[in-house]
Amino acid sequence: MKVQTLVDMIDSDFYTGVPDSQLKALCDYLMDTYGIDPHHHVIAANEGNCTALAAGYHLATGKVPVVYMQNSGEGNIINPVASLLSDKVYAIPMIFIVGWRGEPGIHDEPQHIYQGKVTTLLLKDMGIEYFVIGSDTTDDEVKTAMDRFREKLDQGLDVAFVIKKGALTDAPKVEYSNNNSMLREEIIQHIVSVSGEDPIVSTTGKASRELFETRVAGGQSHKYDFLTVGSMGHSSSIALGVALNKPNQRIWCVDGDGAALMHMGAMAVIGSNKPSNLVHIVINNGAHETVGGMPTVASDIDLVGVARACGYPNAVCVDNFEDLDRELECAKRRNELTFIEVTCSIGAREDLGRPTTTAIENKQNFMDYLKEL
Repeated sequence: MKVQTLVDMIDSDFYTGVPDSQLKALCDYLMDTYGIDPHHHVIAANEGNCTALAAGYHLATGKVPVVYMQNSGEGNIINPVASLLSDKVYAIPMIFIVGWRGEPGIHDEPQHIYQGKVTTLLLKDMGIEYFVIGSDTTDDEVKTAMDRFREKLDQGLDVAFVIKKGALTDAPKVEYSNNNSMLREEIIQHIVSVSGEDPIVSTTGKASRELFETRVAGGQSHKYDFLTVGSMGHSSSIALGVALNKPNQRIWCVDGDGAALMHMGAMAVIGSNKPSNLVHIVINNGAHETVGGMPTVASDIDLVGVARACGYPNAVCVDNFEDLDRELECAKRRNELTFIEVTCSIGAREDLGRPTTTAIENKQNFMDYLKEL
């Protein structure tokens, strides 16, 4: 169905969410209509953050907000749905729009398969009535569902539209860009060059795909890398767990700005533990690029200042390859926790591939390599 039609039927004037490629039509519509507007559209750090923000909107206005997300975000909303929104607690009504990655019977990446299987089960377990919209769903069917939803919302209950691949159409075309010059894939190539045979933990999305292809292009083994293909925001914590248990081995974490924001508390834990063998690199393009390019707030905050406040003894930002190479070399030589923010352009190769090894193979090869160290 046309995204404008869905928005008109929902008839809400406040949306908040975390972008999803399955919901790109909706995301582009919101950016074209509102941009980032605190009164109408806010891209938040994670889905639980969105849910709490939307709850505050309802408390202040009495109106029903909309929260959009990829189905992977359901885990982040379980706590606020159960302990805040529930009709057994505050009875705060909310409309969720959930992109259905890993829908059963539809080919998708490994990190989405199980999540896709339990998507509607989780909604049901949370007491959220849902309606699935596919490419063949009629406008009348959606209108009927929305009419039924309004009765639930009036009772302080929550509802959800689950969006199948290709279900939303006719979005305005929105181009996302910034003024940074370095390409992420080239940044990763420089990191690989300096890190040598040190283990790398990389974040979900295109960064891990580019790391995989960098190894292929260099004829190198993939055993050095743990590709965090899901679990957005958790690669730095995984790297911390490895670093603490391999104290004599340098560990590198290749993170993204959206991921770092999603669970920023991880930086406080890293800074408090101060593993001397960890190098935490955040490649910051100010965008959720892997799912379409919508902005994060990372361009407006001081990540280096955050890292220092969290206890990182070394924290710098670089915007060119000369400075990047110098800071990578310094990080490799020093025996102290290091944070490097690298400003990056938006964009990737059209023919960027995906890992050809399975997640289980990746885990086992990485663990076997760690045993050697």
